[in-house]
Amino acid sequence: MSSAAMPPTQNSVLVIAGPTASGKTALALELAERLGGVVINADSMQVYRELRILTDRPSPQDEARVPHRLFGVLPAAERGSAAWWRDAASAEIDAVLAAGQVPILCGGTGLYLNALMQGIAEVPPVPSAVVEAAVARYRALGGGAFKEEVRSLDPVLGERLEPGDSQRLQRAWAVATATGRALSDWQAQPTGGRDDLSFCRVLLFPPRPVSAEAVEVRFRKMIDEGAVDEVRRLAALGLDRSLPAMRAIGVPQLVDYIDGKIELDAAVEASVIATRQYAKRQRTWFRHQFLSDIRMDAQFSKSSFEEIFSEIRSRLLTPPS
Repeated sequence: MSSAAMPPTQNSVLVIAGPTASGKTALALELAERLGGVVINADSMQVYRELRILTDRPSPQDEARVPHRLFGVLPAAERGSAAWWRDAASAEIDAVLAAGQVPILCGGTGLYLNALMQGIAEVPPVPSAVVEAAVARYRALGGGAFKEEVRSLDPVLGERLEPGDSQRLQRAWAVATATGRALSDWQAQPTGGRDDLSFCRVLLFPPRPVSAEAVEVRFRKMIDEGAVDEVRRLAALGLDRSLPAMRAIGVPQLVDYIDGKIELDAAVEASVIATRQYAKRQRTWFRHQFLSDIRMDAQFSKSSFEEIFSEIRSRLLTPPS
């Protein structure tokens, strides 16, 4: 495959999105090599330094093939956010465009992508004590009862979110408690979107059975590659378990295994189930809230690259001189 770069149109940004285990990383790598592009992370968990294996970050070998940005840039002790990522990604995009290269956003965190493309509500900071209280209350009440509390504080999100969507429910509870205003109200007034950029949105959307199988294969591969030891090192840091990195799918389950509470097979099964539930939520979001320019209803494979590249080139690039 040729690696010759072609000149991008002014302010063009390529977005490779889709549910987990759909092949986004592989496609982004191929495109970056062909276009002379830079891959910019748009996954909320791949920003954490300590979680390379369990978040399926690009390998060191992949990172050596093309430039990568915003992967493993935060310690697990910090809390990433959509607003932080939007600002960081915006700065990286500007730098890549200034260098005459193609920015390639790659990830499945819809909130992050929307924050950049459409803006995000400027919600005031929530005190850590309130965040911790939300976590404790969710654990004490369980998902169903906690969802009802959220419904009373924020009817819109309380109706929309599932009982198992602990992070978003806790966020809605914490924001409403700390600010006296529903998170959905804040979200109705987004600011800071990059309307000066031209986004070419590519959606990988494999059928659910294909996605479900890929999730299990990938998680078992993570175990083989050392995910248990990775989580053991993370747990040894003694971090607050309400931190995003400590709640990444697979971390609580493997911590339970490390602590001797469950067997490894049970931890793997629970992690696979949680990942499939997450993928289901992603599929719903992408189906209803992501306006794709190019959609591939299959998991990415190298055999399909030329077809998708041809369509991307026609939308993203100027003809070569």
